[in-house]
Amino acid sequence: MSNWYSAAWGGRCCRRLLAGGLFVLALNQAAVGENLRDPYENFNRTMYSVNSAVDKIAIKPVAKAYDATVPLPVKAGISNFFGNTGDLWIGANSAFQGKFSDAGIDIARLLVNSTVGIFGLFDVASELGLEKHEEDLGQTLAVWGVPDGAYFFWPFIGPRTLRDTFGWIGDSYADPVWSARTRSISVRNSLVATRFVDIRASLLPADKVIDEGALDKYAYLRDAYLQRRRNQIFDGRPPRDIE
Repeated sequence: MSNWYSAAWGGRCCRRLLAGGLFVLALNQAAVGENLRDPYENFNRTMYSVNSAVDKIAIKPVAKAYDATVPLPVKAGISNFFGNTGDLWIGANSAFQGKFSDAGIDIARLLVNSTVGIFGLFDVASELGLEKHEEDLGQTLAVWGVPDGAYFFWPFIGPRTLRDTFGWIGDSYADPVWSARTRSISVRNSLVATRFVDIRASLLPADKVIDEGALDKYAYLRDAYLQRRRNQIFDGRPPRDIE
């Protein structure tokens, strides 16, 4: 499990490097590129190419094997389990945004699924009408008035705005899987790896859509990410007069 330990150590280093380096990038006024939302397009396209190559060689084959060999009920249980671990932080961000009713639902989901749902393996809460929300620190910062800043395509973690990059760092430290106190580091890293593969496998259907419908895959992913984040911030009802 030494490789997974190295990956975990690398993840912590990545967060520290981003935290320090983002201040330099934020103050850098020498950006080039015609798209004002994507002033570092040359850098971003390079990182996208690197990530795509790594995904094609190492990550996607594992995700495809996982999708083909793991029974659907098991995959559903894995997805439900990791979704359940995030409901506490989702609830916290709902509360930070003043959505106290949603926060109550998020905590209720955690309690129901952790007990009746057997540690989150079964999403009993959704069957009871308790809606699953998607809230994170990046959205909370947006609600607090923090501007989104420039768009970046980071190595390994993918697309983020400057605001969402800081949000991702905070989310990572609050992640109960990353911060799990276990006797074995390999257990923690195995959980992280399993979640990563499960998420990647869930995105396999989108690959075909992008491959068949996008002339410029980088631009397609960038625009899709920015539009999705805008919809998330405004709970699916973005005002037309907001850029």
